[in-house]
Amino acid sequence: MACLINLAKDIIRPKDPQFTNVHPRLKNRKFTPFMDNCIGAIDGTHIEVVVPNATAVQHRNRHKEKSQNVMCVCDFDMRFTFVLAGWPGSVHDMRVFNDAQSRLGHKFPHPPPEKFYLVDSGYPNRPGYLAPIKGITYHFQEYRDGTMPIGKREHFNYCHSSLRNVIERSFGVLKNKWRILFHLPSYPQRKQSKIIVACMAVHNFIRESKISDREFDLCDQDENYVPLHAQSSNANATNERDSAVMNQFRDWVADGLWSLK
Repeated sequence: MACLINLAKDIIRPKDPQFTNVHPRLKNRKFTPFMDNCIGAIDGTHIEVVVPNATAVQHRNRHKEKSQNVMCVCDFDMRFTFVLAGWPGSVHDMRVFNDAQSRLGHKFPHPPPEKFYLVDSGYPNRPGYLAPIKGITYHFQEYRDGTMPIGKREHFNYCHSSLRNVIERSFGVLKNKWRILFHLPSYPQRKQSKIIVACMAVHNFIRESKISDREFDLCDQDENYVPLHAQSSNANATNERDSAVMNQFRDWVADGLWSLK
């Protein structure tokens, strides 16, 4: 376990901390140049844990499961570049995010100026963190019945979702591969958190080593493939205020993506 935690320190991080290159996924004519500065996605996922009865209530998530809310950052190669495990499942994603920014700010891969991560509606639309337009159909999977987005706002959310699903796909590969994450042993909470982080470290090692892997191969063959057990936290929309500057930027991106159609 100690070896894997040491591996995590070296491998759960951005390959390029300055984010100087545009990922090939973003060079698709559906996205470029308006999404060129996107550097990855952020979300939380719930991992069921074993806890004493005294702390069971605070660990119950909205599905009534006892879990940890694990916040992750990933890049477009489906590598985890940051993880914060240990928060109880009842906690909102933004509280975990704020903890990552304040307590672990020296480790968090902050976006450089003009760069940004994709986040869901559980986060505010702020510089460095591009959220979808609230109140508009979002998940691109909802259009699989043959209908397509109508208007630039739906189209923006469609494009946003089709790119942000990289983190849902990463969670799916992780959980399908490491079944221990569905049945963590009855260890102290800190050790259960270490197991979660260790699994993510091995996930990154397999990805970077380019070892043939069924789950990764399926994702590489189909950019819309999401493994069966993928589950992000799907937090409710935050009450924190959006940034007027970021809202203007989002409108510019929406106009640009719509013009590419």
